Amino acid sequence: MRKKNLSVYDIQRDLASAGHAISINALTVLLREEGFARLPRRRDEERPATLKAEAAAVADVRQLSVSPRSFRTQAGGLFLFIPLMKDLDLPKLVRGVHLPGSDMIPAEQAVRTLLALKLIGKERKSHVMDLVFDEGIALFAGLNAVPKRSYLAAYGSRIGRDTNLQLMAAWFKHVQRAGLQRGSSIDLDFHTVPANTQEEPLEKHYVSSRSRSQKGILVFLARDATQRVLCYANAGITKAEQPSEILRFVDFWKQQTGALPTELVFDSQLTTYAQLKELNRRGILFITLRRRSKKMLGEIWSRPASAWRRITLRSLTRSFRTPKVLDERIELKEYGSPLRQVTVIDLGHEEPTILLTNNFKISCSDLITRYAQRMLIENGISEAIQFFHLDTLSSMIGLKVDFDLQITLMASSLYRLMAQRIGREYNRSQAKKIFRTLLDVSATVVVEEHRVIVKLDKRAHNPYLVASGLTNSPTPMPWFAGKDMVIESS
Repeated sequence: MRKKNLSVYDIQRDLASAGHAISINALTVLLREEGFARLPRRRDEERPATLKAEAAAVADVRQLSVSPRSFRTQAGGLFLFIPLMKDLDLPKLVRGVHLPGSDMIPAEQAVRTLLALKLIGKERKSHVMDLVFDEGIALFAGLNAVPKRSYLAAYGSRIGRDTNLQLMAAWFKHVQRAGLQRGSSIDLDFHTVPANTQEEPLEKHYVSSRSRSQKGILVFLARDATQRVLCYANAGITKAEQPSEILRFVDFWKQQTGALPTELVFDSQLTTYAQLKELNRRGILFITLRRRSKKMLGEIWSRPASAWRRITLRSLTRSFRTPKVLDERIELKEYGSPLRQVTVIDLGHEEPTILLTNNFKISCSDLITRYAQRMLIENGISEAIQFFHLDTLSSMIGLKVDFDLQITLMASSLYRLMAQRIGREYNRSQAKKIFRTLLDVSATVVVEEHRVIVKLDKRAHNPYLVASGLTNSPTPMPWFAGKDMVIESS
């Protein structure tokens, strides 16, 4: 068998098929004892016929075919985002922030490809190799083929911090024109993207999922409480910058909307009393927690029963709807002005909850309910981690985290627009549920002379997509001049 120019692996495979099992090491020793040297490196035509990986086409926008054809795609639900993005003017957005691109893969096509991976919940950019033969994803991106992992993984490294901030600001304006309105109350929080690296000079931050501090990239997130969507993100924050990040968000909001946010809600570790003082000076209402000390807890439990007042919370789903509250005004030396402190007991916790606010008009019931709703930002962060895979990055380089975060914001906004269009039970659903139930559907794409027909496979929930109106009328295809896209559902 060796004289037939077979390698040790070929010999082992042939022997195994004949019922003779032998290890590679034993076979190598046997050949060496019989005087056979190692085989010289063989040319491809000299190797035995075996299954080999098929070479995928190179992504090149100039090779995008407009000729009539038909093909199958796993990502039929992606095409429902095309009519949804009709009013976003993505080409203008990309040109305005000067994102990098090339003749083969322009900036818009690169952004659309990365956005497509987020919209279908693809875990890593390196896993895109599973999809390189899917013409549907390539057509959504405006390319002849899906770019390979090396390109997508490296793209974020070419984009600086200032460009990322410009991209976020431009998207903020464009998505509002597409129908995603802005609320007046914002939930704020920090999240640490853990980095398993010893090379990069990163600080240690607390990682809640692991209950420990480790090297990572600190991310500041803002969530519109009314629209239930992430609307601001900033990555790479140092410990020194952490307390003042809330003021940078306020400046961003005013620059984009022309007005200050009405209300900010956050936990006790987000910022300092000095920053709270500045928020109050600017006329911004805030609700936060006060850190508890042993001395403070002793004073609270020593208060007489007559000082407490029992209230009723309006939420019908709460198990503890009648807590006791202690509503008082206090002064803190670091703050310098009167503050309202509401202490809550009988709320299902062993220790009292202590709320601080500069809103003296809101009722205790509404105050407690509003802060309880702040926990929904945890759901938004969880969605960014579980479906948009914020923590599962192909690299821990800060630039890549920052750009990946901006793509996550864009995908989150598109899913919120999709939820609004579908309505009914899905109006408040998370992206993962919308994709799994409605958009994770295969389709047949037929490219004709004057139109592109996307025929979604039959699924029980397709009537929701029809009722959304996204399939009612043809939508101009961004890449095919003179061709409209028509979505059909079985």
